[in-house]
Amino acid sequence: MKKLLSIILPIFTVALIPSLAFAGDLQSNDFVGVSFWIISIAMVASTVFFLVERDRVNAKWKTSLTVSALVTLIAAVHYFYMRDVWVETGQTPTVFRYIDWLLTVPLLMIEFYFILAAVTTVSIGVFWRLFLGTIVMLLGGYLGEAGVISAMSGFIIGMIGWIYILYEIFAGEAGQKVAGCGSAGAQMAFTACRTIVLVGWAVYPLGYVFGYLMGAASPESLNLIYNLADFINKIGFGVFIWAAAVQDSAKTA
Repeated sequence: MKKLLSIILPIFTVALIPSLAFAGDLQSNDFVGVSFWIISIAMVASTVFFLVERDRVNAKWKTSLTVSALVTLIAAVHYFYMRDVWVETGQTPTVFRYIDWLLTVPLLMIEFYFILAAVTTVSIGVFWRLFLGTIVMLLGGYLGEAGVISAMSGFIIGMIGWIYILYEIFAGEAGQKVAGCGSAGAQMAFTACRTIVLVGWAVYPLGYVFGYLMGAASPESLNLIYNLADFINKIGFGVFIWAAAVQDSAKTA
């Protein structure tokens, strides 16, 4: 654990350096800027928590908690930079946000595979299908928001990827495997996480519709909503997996 912390702490130190220059520019009425700061620190705290808790669970769950820590670590570093862009310029940090999503969302999807692999035999096809679905979803959204393709085309491509993911975790092999895995903890974590994908992730296409297709949402509203969604979806994923790991490990101790 000391070795892990010795690696992580310098990363956070380096990532925080650009933030120091703009910290004084944060205004008390800038609720979006405040949300960027709160969430960036929450991601740091979550990373430390998941790494420390690895020592409490069985070996088969350690990879899942490590991935959860990677998700919040990557998100924390990107939120350091996104909050600087917002506080300094008032501009939406679209590029940083999509780089963050491009790294963290596939890791979140891979968590479904690791949850199943911890308690039952599951094919590597689940891993690759979920990974492919996330790439299609994110690629469509980014190309649409960046103006490379039309906003509607980007929306359609992104929705195809999301629907493909939902099919896999509800009715596909992943959904079928968890139903018969025999682990209450794994079933609880899997069900909670796929509920996040169904309900929590719905915020993103809704934001896209109101912000880019209809032009009815302001940058302030969109960023605040996206920030809160990231807070719930990324940290919540890890917390549910941690709870399942602790529950399952206690039964086999």
